[in-house]
Amino acid sequence: MKGESILLDHIRGQKVAARMIDGKLDDLLVDAGADGPPQPGTIYRAKVDRLIKGQGGIFLALPDGAAFLRGAQGLTQGDSILVQVTGFAEAGKAVPVSNRLLFKSKYAIVTPGAAGINISRAIRDEEQRIRLRAAGEETDLPMEAGLILRSDAARAAPDELAEDIAAMADLAHALLADTEGSPECLLEGPDAHHLAWREWGQPDDIDTAQGCLETRGALDDIEAALDPLVSLGQAMMAIEPTRALVAVDVNTQGDLSPAAGLKANLATARDLPRHLRIRGLGGQITLDLAPLAKRDRRQFEQTLRAAFKVDPVETALVGWTPLGHFELQRKRERLPLSEVLK
Repeated sequence: MKGESILLDHIRGQKVAARMIDGKLDDLLVDAGADGPPQPGTIYRAKVDRLIKGQGGIFLALPDGAAFLRGAQGLTQGDSILVQVTGFAEAGKAVPVSNRLLFKSKYAIVTPGAAGINISRAIRDEEQRIRLRAAGEETDLPMEAGLILRSDAARAAPDELAEDIAAMADLAHALLADTEGSPECLLEGPDAHHLAWREWGQPDDIDTAQGCLETRGALDDIEAALDPLVSLGQAMMAIEPTRALVAVDVNTQGDLSPAAGLKANLATARDLPRHLRIRGLGGQITLDLAPLAKRDRRQFEQTLRAAFKVDPVETALVGWTPLGHFELQRKRERLPLSEVLK
């Protein structure tokens, strides 16, 4: 099927959202499950447990474990603080959190501590920007809080936009006033279906029928994503998570010519963000590329940078190692697919 489709279904009782572009799996969200770690976006009232000198952060007590907050100042042991989960922790480590809360919906983001009204740069029509700014100025925001109007706000009906902004403002008012007490989860992070609605714009088609992942072909793509081997035409790449990093090996399968190496590496650069999204992989990523002349490195980097520019997960292109590998650092916004569907 041509165009963009969103499929909302379940696998083994867990919510799954798949985005298909022209019949091909482009993105995948899977819930961690009831026994899994807290979803990014979860808001806690936490207590300061230990201050770590020399590491620029503190450990916090949560109702169900520990969290680590970087860059905190002016806090002492026993203080209560509101924090928001920013990603998934590495095995055996505390949950990463921030004390800069974001109340985020499809059309708006309320930003406590960052006053002012900002409008997405993607909205260029001046009349639209004036209309949206007026809608934001009518909102009863918490003291010293700001508002960001997202790109989808331009397509929202006035009543729908006003309701959406007001809901986020009311939520912010309620939670920001709830700072005293024992550690407690105040707001669960969005599940896969809600996150798809919030982040995936206006698709051509939304399918919520039970079993739609199978009938629309997404289930085959999901099963393929559990295999480390990825075909690149005549070449292939292997994406293999280890405890320390994610290793990506590009192989021309016997053709050692410079043209074959460059072709395989460029194919990897174009498709790597999609495969990392679907597999839910983050952290340190090391690319062991096919043979690549130094004069072709710039072309490879430009292709890789263009591919990650439209990827929703924050990724830093670190650069080349002395051994000729290329390194990336990617935010751990998702759990590895192999863990949530094991």
